[in-house]
Amino acid sequence: MSARGMWGGIALVAALAAAACGQAGAEGAQGEAFVRVINVEISEITTESFVDQIRLTGTVWANQDVQVAAEESGVIREILKEKGSRVRAGDPLLRIDDAILAAQVAQARAQAELASQSWERRKRLWEEDGVGSEIAYLEAKFGAEQTAANLRGLEERLSRTLIRAPFSGTLEARLVEVGSMVGPGQVVARVVDLDPVKIVAGVPERYAADVRVGARAMVSFDVFPGDVHEAPITFVGATVDPRNRTFFIEIVIPNPRALIKPEMVSNVALARRELDAVVVVPQDALVRVENGYVVFVAVERDGATVAEVRKVVLGPSQRNMAVVEEGVEPGDRLIVVGHKSVADGDRVKVVGTR
Repeated sequence: MSARGMWGGIALVAALAAAACGQAGAEGAQGEAFVRVINVEISEITTESFVDQIRLTGTVWANQDVQVAAEESGVIREILKEKGSRVRAGDPLLRIDDAILAAQVAQARAQAELASQSWERRKRLWEEDGVGSEIAYLEAKFGAEQTAANLRGLEERLSRTLIRAPFSGTLEARLVEVGSMVGPGQVVARVVDLDPVKIVAGVPERYAADVRVGARAMVSFDVFPGDVHEAPITFVGATVDPRNRTFFIEIVIPNPRALIKPEMVSNVALARRELDAVVVVPQDALVRVENGYVVFVAVERDGATVAEVRKVVLGPSQRNMAVVEEGVEPGDRLIVVGHKSVADGDRVKVVGTR
């Protein structure tokens, strides 16, 4: 075939194809226009109760945590409780060498006994027989009182050579060994009481009018899933910390198994107010716009289901839920899946209900 014949065949094929395309385009123009339909899921709006909460992070404090100090000087002669032991109030923990004080007590006891007997005799002679002088009578009286007081002081010092637990709890630390020399005021042990424990949290000052003693609080711990404690607020601070603009609150909760330990972090929720019969929607269904938030609802219009945009006024929010004060009503079908893909007036197909 010659080159001229080949190029002629190609031109004929191109002409036929162009004619076919033109015919198809004409037929498409005469048919229906393409309409986009978006699959969505909806949730019918109802009213429900809603608790507006203040959510805080708290820290666990022991109910009592005391560093026990020696009150007398001397050498530690005996350890009576080991670290980690449960103790009751008054239980002896350590014993200081008491040999010198015990001897002084014995001496003072003898002096007090002698002075007491002398006073009794002087008293009978002066009051009954009129024998002696008044000055001797008074010297005997006050001498007996002085020696008795001296004896009581030494006996008290002797009793303090036994270092005792100030309250019931756990001996958390022992800081001396047998043979250690201690003096008055020196810390020798630490005792903690962990049942109950205190939860301490800082509340932002803007909530000062909403927090009061006796208000209900919920306390939970990430390390104990599902374990929630409900207890009243037992203390509300009277001052605001200028560094973080918060005031402290305390909540006391039971801890019978001592599983909650000081310095643990807790989640605290305070009931600020309770709302009845309000519209509550998932925050995921909200769409942020330039001047606030909108939602989309599915409505019937001209025989078709379409998305309708509604501007909403929000109230308090909690976790993933928010109160809607204006914009939607009970019974509206809120689009909760696919709402970020639609625009006002778009055709939608409801494929699921939540």
